[in-house]
Amino acid sequence: MTKDCYHCGDPVPQGCQHQVEILGETRDMCCPGCEAVAQTIVESGLTSYYEFRTAPAEKADLVPQQLQSLLLYDHEEIQQEFVREFDDSKEVSLSLDGVSCAACAWLIEKQLKREPGVISIRVNTTTHRALLTWDPTQAKLSHLLSVIHQLGYKAAPFEADAQEQQYHRTMKSYLYRLGIAGIATMQVMMLAVALYFEIFGDLDAEFKNYLRWVSLIFATPVLLYSALPFYLNAWRNLRARTLGMDVPVSIALLFAYVASLYATVMEKGEVFFESISMFTFFLLLGRFLEMRARRQAAAASANLLKLVPTMATLEDGSQVAAKTLKVGDIITILPGESLPADGEIIQGETAIDESMLTGEPMPVPRSSGSSVFAGTINGDGNITLRVTKDRQNSLISNIVRLQDEAQSSKPKVAEVADIVARYFVAGILIISACTWLFWHQQKPEDALWITLAVLVATCPCALSLATPTALTCSTSSLGRLGILLRRGHVLETLCKVNQLVIDKTGTLTEGNIRLVETQLLGDLSETEALAYAAEMERFANHPIARAFSGYRDSSKAFDEVENVIGCGLKGTLSGIEWRIGQAAFVLDQHPDKTEQLKLCDNRFQVWLSCNNQLIAGFKLDDPIREDSKELVEQFQASGIKVTMLTGDHSANAQTVADKLSVDNLIAGATPEGKLEYLRSLDKDNVALMIGDGVNDAPVLAGAHLSVAMGGGTDVAKSSADMVLLGDQLLRILRARELALKTRKIIRENLAWALGYNLVILPLAVAGFVAPYIAVVGMSASSIIVVSNSLRLLKENG
Repeated sequence: MTKDCYHCGDPVPQGCQHQVEILGETRDMCCPGCEAVAQTIVESGLTSYYEFRTAPAEKADLVPQQLQSLLLYDHEEIQQEFVREFDDSKEVSLSLDGVSCAACAWLIEKQLKREPGVISIRVNTTTHRALLTWDPTQAKLSHLLSVIHQLGYKAAPFEADAQEQQYHRTMKSYLYRLGIAGIATMQVMMLAVALYFEIFGDLDAEFKNYLRWVSLIFATPVLLYSALPFYLNAWRNLRARTLGMDVPVSIALLFAYVASLYATVMEKGEVFFESISMFTFFLLLGRFLEMRARRQAAAASANLLKLVPTMATLEDGSQVAAKTLKVGDIITILPGESLPADGEIIQGETAIDESMLTGEPMPVPRSSGSSVFAGTINGDGNITLRVTKDRQNSLISNIVRLQDEAQSSKPKVAEVADIVARYFVAGILIISACTWLFWHQQKPEDALWITLAVLVATCPCALSLATPTALTCSTSSLGRLGILLRRGHVLETLCKVNQLVIDKTGTLTEGNIRLVETQLLGDLSETEALAYAAEMERFANHPIARAFSGYRDSSKAFDEVENVIGCGLKGTLSGIEWRIGQAAFVLDQHPDKTEQLKLCDNRFQVWLSCNNQLIAGFKLDDPIREDSKELVEQFQASGIKVTMLTGDHSANAQTVADKLSVDNLIAGATPEGKLEYLRSLDKDNVALMIGDGVNDAPVLAGAHLSVAMGGGTDVAKSSADMVLLGDQLLRILRARELALKTRKIIRENLAWALGYNLVILPLAVAGFVAPYIAVVGMSASSIIVVSNSLRLLKENG
């Protein structure tokens, strides 16, 4: 007997051994192609394709449409638009559809972490986004997306426009459901008034039953259509053996409907059609308003991407899509246009409006050689730009990605709230069951509506929203202040800081270092000494190096140069060793150089030596920032000690410390010495470190909390917990104020959510809360929590 291929329906050739286990049975396949496709469908969790298909797959279209669309995300060319690549992993920000509470986030994270190759997955219920990191050698992105789809959620790489469209579709769907529930509620309530109060006089049994049947007709669309999102969420939770806040909601609706249907058909007992309609209407209204408020909280970072234009003009005048620009492309920008990519100006002068990045309202002058960023606005000059970073690695994309990462990283209080919410649902179900048993024995006719009131009134919606909405709002406000969060613990730790440790050069000072005096100690002329110094300093990325940039002479180019972090540089030229940096370093700390060390006037910060013989000393000047004094004073006024920790060993360090009145000065510290100082602090000290240079990277990484200046080195920024994009130090004070306010609002939200449930629970169990009152109270509680969090969005620069 000839067998047919289970996948495509073609006859299976004799002796063919291609088989796949599908739906618990071994199925025969006609060829390796069908076997491979069927196996992929099974491994992707899409076996429902075989359960519900109406005809075998065609040979030309072997893969179901759902899997086909996901498989596209495995192409390298497509991934370039939204995937960030690291040495051994990839990272993508995903938009999620269907996420409604902390239980949904927990479910997705739990299932994805079980998959081989998944390094981390963090879901943000406020922004409806997830940050996924995986090993591409162990798992394909299409497979990981299919796992999320299998759970009942939709996932796709995040795009601001696509998520905006999805939001509008969801809101339109909610409006339809809300409209039907509202119309039905009005009709059913009028009928309920006639039934309960018999306003038309004594109703005979036949007419009363007629009104019940009419109420059933109006309530059924509400139950089957309007309330559908609650059932879907509850089913996802139960299928994954967890409890979300839609579980008690769904149980309440279904029990009330079944009991009312039974009473209507059997013509005895009470009906609750008005409670079903009103409950669904108010719950949908609460969710609708909540979604609008949460979108307002989440829109700040997503809106940044909308500032990047969709088209770019190439050097030859042709236009291309901005997302297709590659590193090295030459583009032109006309006055008033937004920049489509990060790049370097190679021709022209202008002023760039960078307020969307730094919060600074005044345009910044930019000319040939200046770095500019996507999304900023060109002023009144024509400029030509060389693209230095593709769209995925642009500054604005990094800001959105890092904000998502910070918002997805939950502080301890958020994790505790999520756990409490899950166990709270289990507690509600147990208490509701006990309530029904008690009232069924005492007063059977009231048992059901009292149990419904308990299920509805105590739903922990507000508890699940208390922390994430506040964190999302505060992160958005920090972004508008020009402060970029890179770690999730920042807001929590900022509240605990009791010591400020701050670097000098480029942090307390402007970093605009100028050479003001040269002391010659050898046979070289001043021009020659400066040329040798400049050729070595060009290998350093520090504000001091920029002070020598105007004295370069290519004829003095060194064969090789080594950067000794925290000390200086040493290079070889024609077999002779030159050094520039601290006095002890340039003399290699030779004991026989004591006399030369005595010559080193501490007014000179940088020294040049040749074969351990001093050649010249350089005196530098670096103006103190205007807001440094106020920063130190305000931190001290808050009871926070201020320590200036610098590698500068000259008298200038003491001068700056005296002018700013810092509590403590640690000068001449190496990078290791800076880190050692932090480690030596008392364990009760929570230190905030602010720095900008390569030599600050170890201490920035090792501090409880760290801030890198926006004009600092990339190494410093990658080591810090926060990046100050605009170099305005006083914004760190605003950040701390915002963190304290965020903590206060989270506590208020949690106190309200828990307090409301603790008060309403005994009242509902005792039968003092009608179902419709429970609905209004629960919805109002959620809206109050979200609205309270939205106050944080008013904290802007």
